[in-house]
Amino acid sequence: MSTGEATAGTTSGAAGGSGAAPGADGAASGRSEISRRVELLATALLALATLVTAWSAFQSTKWSGVMANSYAAASAARAESTRASTEAGQLMTIDVETFTSWVDAIASQQRAGIETGLADDGTYSPADGTQSAFLYARFRPEFVPAFDAWLATDPLHDDAAPRNPFLMPDYDPEARQRAESELSRAEELSTTALRANQNGDNYVLTSILFAAVALFAGLSTKLAHRVARRTLLGSAVALFVVATIVVLSFPKML
Repeated sequence: MSTGEATAGTTSGAAGGSGAAPGADGAASGRSEISRRVELLATALLALATLVTAWSAFQSTKWSGVMANSYAAASAARAESTRASTEAGQLMTIDVETFTSWVDAIASQQRAGIETGLADDGTYSPADGTQSAFLYARFRPEFVPAFDAWLATDPLHDDAAPRNPFLMPDYDPEARQRAESELSRAEELSTTALRANQNGDNYVLTSILFAAVALFAGLSTKLAHRVARRTLLGSAVALFVVATIVVLSFPKML
C-alpha cells in the first residue's frame, strides 16, 4: 500500500467518525429536553399539591370550628329545653291543682244547693261570692281557653267529651312550646355539627391524597429509568386530577 493510499484511508475514517458525532449529540439533547419537561411538570405538581393541601387544611380547620360551635350551641339549647320543660311541668301542676279545687268547689255548692254558674248548655258564668268563682278568677290565663273549650264540649252530659281540659288542643303552655322548640333546635345543631365533622374529615383525607401526589412527583425526578419515571409521574397527575375534582365537590367555608 502506498503512502498516499494510507493517508487517504486515514482521512476518510476520520471524516466518517466526525459524521457520527452529531447524531449522538442530538439524542443526548432530546433526552435532556424530556428530562427537563418531566422535572418541570413534577415541580408544577409539587407546587399545586402544596397549595391545595394548604387549602384543605384551612377548610378542615374552619369546619372543625363550626362543629365545636354547633355542639356548644346544641348543649345550651338542650339545657334551655330542660329548664323550660321543668317550668311547664310546674305550671301544669298549678293548673291541675286549681282545676281540681274548682271541681270540688262546684260539687260542694251543688250539694249545698248554692248557685254554681253552670248552665245546661255547658256554659259557665261564675256566681259572685262563691268559692268556685274565686278559684276561676285565679286560673292562669293560659289555662282559661282550654277550660272554656272543654266546657263547650258539655262534659257533664256528653260521655264522649274529653275527661279534663288538659286533653284539649287549646292547652299548650308557652313553656312547653319553648321546650319543644329548643329541643328541635338542639337536634338541628347536633346534625350541623355532625355534618361539619364529616366535612372536616373529608378535607383531611384529601390532604393525604395531595401529599401522595407530592411524593410521587418528587420521586419521579429521582428515577433513572425512563419508563418508571413516566409511570410514576403519570400516576401523580391522575391522582391530582381525581383529588382536585373531589375537593371541588366539597362544601366550602370562607
